[in-house]
Amino acid sequence: MLCKTYTAALLFCAAVLPLFAAGTKDRNKTSPENRIILRLADNQPDGYPTVTGDLAFARLVAERSGGRITIEVYNNGLLGDEKSVIEQVQFGGIDFCRVSISPLASFYPDLNVLQLPYLYRSSLHLWNVLNGEIGSFFLDAVNSSGFQGLCYFDSGARSFYTVGKPIRSVKDMKNLRIRVQESSLMMALVSALGAVPVPMRYEYVYEALRMRDIDGAENNFPSYDSSGHYEVARFFSVDEHTRVPEMLIASNMSLDKLSAPDRALILQAAKDASVIQIQAWADYEQSSRLRMQEAGCVILPIENVQEFAEAISPVYGALSETQRRLVAKIRAVED
Repeated sequence: MLCKTYTAALLFCAAVLPLFAAGTKDRNKTSPENRIILRLADNQPDGYPTVTGDLAFARLVAERSGGRITIEVYNNGLLGDEKSVIEQVQFGGIDFCRVSISPLASFYPDLNVLQLPYLYRSSLHLWNVLNGEIGSFFLDAVNSSGFQGLCYFDSGARSFYTVGKPIRSVKDMKNLRIRVQESSLMMALVSALGAVPVPMRYEYVYEALRMRDIDGAENNFPSYDSSGHYEVARFFSVDEHTRVPEMLIASNMSLDKLSAPDRALILQAAKDASVIQIQAWADYEQSSRLRMQEAGCVILPIENVQEFAEAISPVYGALSETQRRLVAKIRAVED
């Protein structure tokens, strides 16, 4: 009896051990020591074009690494506002973030050149600049601040929107309290137009408009739409004073932990995600403008944009010699 029991046990082990070994082998493919999990921060809500780009980036990285590299996207400002997540990326607390170059310019001031007011003749002109020598220069230049620029995302053109009265000319700007990003350039722009710049975190703007703590703000159509700002500031004056590109940046500390092939994979995935995001932006911008019109917003094209451009000339006068040369190069790019 004992012999039969022993024999049965041996047969059971012979049958089960190969399965156990196979299972162990499969688990090792995705075991914690082989997987890489990275985090990406964005302050925009679900469905916003920059988040579409973030998710495309994460998907491409996962597909091309065979699921070995996972990028977790935390949007809606879950990891903090843009300035704070930039600081966290700088020191490796967050691996990637999608941010406007306005707050990023606090870390690398020459980036202000890319967002100078009334600089670009068209969207095509902007993208010819970003996809060329100048754009590549800035992606690498931020390296000195602790991050690597991976690619640019589109964010359209920014215009002013107000609560109590529309803006039709520079004189309408006088003494208006206008929310701006935490950017010295944007503060200088609004001041030059005779208004009072009010730096404020994005998530506080809706309530500030509703309570009339501020008279207006400035942004693009998709942000005006997705934030609900149109509900409390119904006058949108289309002056397109700036085209401020977004940048997807990576922490140098995070990249240094990766192999060279993984870094190359991530860089190419970012470039490919940029193409997806630019198209998503174009689609979203068009539908946002239509929604705002249907919601009863007053959309006013500024007839004399040159008046605004002349009023902000002191902003250009304050540029360094290096920045002036960059401006000349940008203006020389064809559209």
